[in-house]
Amino acid sequence: MPFNEEQRKQAQAEQERIERNIKNIKHQILVLSGKGGVGKSSIAVNLAVWFSMQGKKVGLLDIDIHGPSIPKLLNLEGKRLQGGEDKIQPISYSDTLKVISIGFLIQDEKAALIWRGPMKHNVIKQFISDVYWGDLDYLIIDCPPGTGDEPLSIIQLLGKADGAVVVTTPQQLAVADVKKCITFCKQLNLPVLGIIENMSGFVCPHCNKRTDIFGGNGGRQMARDFDVPFLGSVPIDSNMVPAADLGKPFIYFNNQSPTAQALNSAFEPLLQSKKQIENNNKEHI
Repeated sequence: MPFNEEQRKQAQAEQERIERNIKNIKHQILVLSGKGGVGKSSIAVNLAVWFSMQGKKVGLLDIDIHGPSIPKLLNLEGKRLQGGEDKIQPISYSDTLKVISIGFLIQDEKAALIWRGPMKHNVIKQFISDVYWGDLDYLIIDCPPGTGDEPLSIIQLLGKADGAVVVTTPQQLAVADVKKCITFCKQLNLPVLGIIENMSGFVCPHCNKRTDIFGGNGGRQMARDFDVPFLGSVPIDSNMVPAADLGKPFIYFNNQSPTAQALNSAFEPLLQSKKQIENNNKEHI
């Protein structure tokens, strides 16, 4: 059904409001996966914390409406969003990391949000247009699994994000679904910044021997098949689960472990690619 003139003007005003609110955010990176249970939210949290460790100002936006994990992963459970004038104030994890999640609006952690697409779109739009993000070097967006309403909404609302980091695990069951995610990005002209293969083997804490639990190298092969960067393989560490349960980002609190070093190596090209984007932008000014 086509818009009438009043609806068109309202949509244009809303888009202008979004653009004004995010104009001081230099880079926007989505963390996506076509499969649940691959550690996508953990990657998003560690990526946001890693950028802040590099001295960057970072925002972390959790748009997983039905299963928000970010408050738990950052030990921010029980925090509530506060309004100021006409803006919502994000939760500060540190001086350089701000966080927004639907989890900060839910009073009962057992409550189920039974929302259709338009309601999810509206709350995501509010997180973009009405949250006081301020000056940020990076906005990291943790999306729910799949290629449904939430990732589609955020891509359309942002207009032109820098790209997506796609997370998979090695086995073909995961890879088959994650391939759809890459196709989704290409159809929406969203660059794929790279693929991270999570849970790629287990490093014994006693002998440092690595065992490939799932087998295969699905992430690396998928990167070849789609001609996108392969950022790296991240092994399982037995300390990751208790760290997540305690809300202690692994890359900061366990920074000397092989898994933290693998995360660091996977994230480093993203910082370098952003520098290249900045250089390209300067050349066109």
